[in-house]
Amino acid sequence: MNNFGARDVDVVVIGAGQAGLSGAYHLRRAGLEPDRDFVVLDHAPRAGGAWQFRWPSLTYGKVHGMHALPGMELTGADEGRRSSEVIGEYFSAYEERFGLLVHRPVDVRAVREGEGGRLLVATSEGTWSTRALINATGTWDRPFWPRYPGQETFRGRQLHTVDYPGPEKFAGQRVIVVGGGASGTQHLMEIAEVAADTTWVTRRPPVFREGPFNEDAGREAVAMVEERVRRGLPPMSVVSVTGLPLTDAVRRARESGVLDRLPMFDRITPTGALWDDGLTVEADVMLWATGFRAAIDHLAPLRLREMGGGIQVEGTRAVRDARIHLVGYGPSASTIGANRAGRAAVREIKQLLEREPSLA
Repeated sequence: MNNFGARDVDVVVIGAGQAGLSGAYHLRRAGLEPDRDFVVLDHAPRAGGAWQFRWPSLTYGKVHGMHALPGMELTGADEGRRSSEVIGEYFSAYEERFGLLVHRPVDVRAVREGEGGRLLVATSEGTWSTRALINATGTWDRPFWPRYPGQETFRGRQLHTVDYPGPEKFAGQRVIVVGGGASGTQHLMEIAEVAADTTWVTRRPPVFREGPFNEDAGREAVAMVEERVRRGLPPMSVVSVTGLPLTDAVRRARESGVLDRLPMFDRITPTGALWDDGLTVEADVMLWATGFRAAIDHLAPLRLREMGGGIQVEGTRAVRDARIHLVGYGPSASTIGANRAGRAAVREIKQLLEREPSLA
């Protein structure tokens, strides 16, 4: 495919959440200029990454493990304010301070091979021709909905974490919460205060973590995810292998029975869920807190996926194409991991740009 009509840059950054802004910051530090040498494209309507879509009851004080962006701390935040507001304002101030000139809202439709060793990034605002790509699209746009027999027959309401409106909408209702991660437990504890009844269902018994999450435990968790992406398997999130922090609120919920868990049901009925041993639970609502998958469909024309279903990655670099760096993917899918990965990706991209002069 030729590059006619495309705007030329050295690097395109897709996504302006924690990972994308970290990459953009390090590109600037490496001497590249926004909208001349690199461009940042963001699908969201405003600054804040996926944080801007978080549910209203997730206040900043409830956020687990939010690390500051490189070069600018987040200080003095009111822990009682919505996390979407606090972090959205922080990201906006960050973009302005470092002059990152994010283009939004821009939908990236596909990344394809161009001429002269360049990549073509087709978007809703036209096509960009680039020598390298930082993909920082995260997971929020790809909520994962498991499928179970009878699911289509359920007469109540089904929704995913991505649509969670806060606990008030569940007042007086019988609610099944599916999912053993941090979001599932947060939703469940909130809903239990207003619902007529709650049931917690998970595929595996939840693991609660006592004490602080130290550096050794962090390295071990990241190593488990890194091994998967090195093998070309779909990554697990780092959070999924760290366990759930045993906070005072979690202890109270366990003592009161809110966090008594059932194994996964075997089918869904019009009025609830059914297990093969005969157990039934009636419900008005099913809330699927079942996580997300990497939003990378726009990379499909490059055929980067391995037989295992994921993209094989060394560090941040796609093994099948050294021009592509995935930041916020697999082991870097945490706020601190995204910061480090942004720096590592730019270091390799700078070497690539110096090694292979532009043919444009």
